[in-house]
Amino acid sequence: MSQQNDQTGQKEDMTGKKVWFITGAGRGMGTDIAKAALAVGHAVVATGRNPEKVAHAIGENEALLAVKLDVTDPAAAEAAIQAAVDRFGRIDVLVNNAGNFYAGFFEEITPEDFRAQIETTMFGPMNVTRAALPVLRAQRSGLVITISSTAGIAGGEFLTAYAASKFGIEGWAESLAPEIAPFGIRTMLVEPGFFRTELLTPESTRYAESTIGDYAQRTEQTVTSWKSMNGLQGGDPAKLADALIRLAELEQPPLRFAAGADAVGLFDSRAKELQDQANAHRELSSNLAHDA
Repeated sequence: MSQQNDQTGQKEDMTGKKVWFITGAGRGMGTDIAKAALAVGHAVVATGRNPEKVAHAIGENEALLAVKLDVTDPAAAEAAIQAAVDRFGRIDVLVNNAGNFYAGFFEEITPEDFRAQIETTMFGPMNVTRAALPVLRAQRSGLVITISSTAGIAGGEFLTAYAASKFGIEGWAESLAPEIAPFGIRTMLVEPGFFRTELLTPESTRYAESTIGDYAQRTEQTVTSWKSMNGLQGGDPAKLADALIRLAELEQPPLRFAAGADAVGLFDSRAKELQDQANAHRELSSNLAHDA
């Protein structure tokens, strides 16, 4: 009984279980997170554009509900949250994982593709979280996990659209945290480095068409390098999924979790860069107030 349209309408006995609601669960990291949650005895609402594909990827399990969801559609988000509550009665952990990747130099990414990136990886988590918050507030409990990226900590060339969406989601989640903390709801941002997921596959990554000669050589080099990296990334998504299960059990999960040794290194270097930038013109920066 894993499909949304197979529901009997009866809420299950959830004693001792948590209910995980995971977006983008049909492949990649979302599938691993769903499997990890089920493995320790939790119930999972796994969502994706194709619920049959989601159910097949995760495997048959009585504690699994696969639900159709396009995160860019607010009405679909509300319907998916309602389906979760109808089946399990509550939501304990929301994982905003669904994503894609529009890569390319800013001048060559079309405005439509740039907006499509923002719609999925910034407004998508917002749509789902907005739909879930009334449930979490009523419970006076819950954890909102948002899968960000090291591209939300430090930008870089070829990442303008993706980094813009991830920087946006970082600011949103950090600001949301104190708004909902009084209701017993926590938030956690996860910044993975390079993990062996499907992010760099043709199904997830769309490269901007090379149209400007000044960028042509760098575009070719970058695309070739990234395609060669696919399937060879160092991070193990199954281990990350297990780590998230552990972190979700904490009374106070971290606001941010650097996922992977490369992510920890980037956090360290970014912190130093910011400190160096603060110090570079400290006197000038500190003397911009009105004269007394």
